Amino acid sequence: MQVSIACTEQNLRSRSSEDRLCGPRSGPGGGNGGPAGRGHGNPPAGGGSGPKAQAALVPRPPAPSGALRESTGRSTGMKYRNLGKSGLRVSCLGLGTWVTFGSQISDETAEDVLTVAYEHGINLFDTAEVYAAGNAERTLGNILKSKGWRRSSYVITTKIFWGGQAETERGLSRKHIIEGLQGSLERLQLGYVDIVFANRSDPNSPMEEIVRAMTYVINQGLALYWGTSRWGAAEIMEAYSMARQFNLIPPVCEQAEHHLFQREKVEMQLPELYHKIGVGSVTWSPLACGLITSKYAGQVPDTCRATIKGCQWLKDKVQREDGKKQQAKIMDLLPIAHQLGCTVAQLAIAWCLHSEGVSSVLLGVSSAEQLIEHLGALQVLSQLTPQTVMKIYGLLGNKPHSKK
Repeated sequence: MQVSIACTEQNLRSRSSEDRLCGPRSGPGGGNGGPAGRGHGNPPAGGGSGPKAQAALVPRPPAPSGALRESTGRSTGMKYRNLGKSGLRVSCLGLGTWVTFGSQISDETAEDVLTVAYEHGINLFDTAEVYAAGNAERTLGNILKSKGWRRSSYVITTKIFWGGQAETERGLSRKHIIEGLQGSLERLQLGYVDIVFANRSDPNSPMEEIVRAMTYVINQGLALYWGTSRWGAAEIMEAYSMARQFNLIPPVCEQAEHHLFQREKVEMQLPELYHKIGVGSVTWSPLACGLITSKYAGQVPDTCRATIKGCQWLKDKVQREDGKKQQAKIMDLLPIAHQLGCTVAQLAIAWCLHSEGVSSVLLGVSSAEQLIEHLGALQVLSQLTPQTVMKIYGLLGNKPHSKK
């Protein structure tokens, strides 16, 4: 125990109070605020000590049980939360690039969207090696390089699994995790990503190999954290147990689909993991790929995502019987939205933010105007009283229940 305390105090003294409170500072020489090295931003090393270092030893009052510590940006109104129980602070709304960047929208529109997001306090930008066959990462990387924003001021996440046609270019083998992430960094023109996600579980790769590979890329400075995406609760717990058994680095969050009609995992399974092992939730598709907007009432508009090449599945979903029932429930939510002075989309996003253990909700937009509208969900969040939430539960009629 004496050794453990001594090591902890030494680690605290080795970092200045500014580094601990404000995060790592970028060094000179690298592009986009990063030190010289790979791309525009390698993870800078902490250093130095000062008389204020001992301030970190003063205990802070504990946060309420189950609550994510939240703060609000003074100039933007954006809310920030811890990523799970890690120390990383992320905006409660993030920007995703699936379907849009490098595909559905032009690079100019993508730059407008990213600029509006950053200026409104969004600091979490998510992509994947598979999005638009790598073009989403290229587009995001080009924009970040041209903007010259400080690398320390935003969080980049990417996902690894589907990287190419060869057998060794997909999955979660040690080979593909390392090579896939290196490929992503080249396309992003970055020295590191903040979080690398395993973009589904892989029955062909042993869990120990996956956790060791993720630990390796973090120790090599290619990523700062790792997480899972579309993993089951048992698989996440196995990865955590494996990390603890072999003194490796466990995942910090799960990325999961969550919206008014997809609820059980985020609302019933992940909160338990958050309380037990500190795994947070980054959720995606809060509008169910645009279904929760009331624009699909009785028809499929020509300008919607369901008409895009490769999205026939979405059109089929809208036109199926269960899709029609969901549209009817969305129309039932309109009076609540009108009462709160918001759109159904804003209400749906705020409802996702209201869920326990959710660190950030990823938005997918095709224009800056659409993003600004979705940001209005932040004002709706404060209006979601327990009575309003229960009324929404009653209209949906699909509240998940514990199977214990």
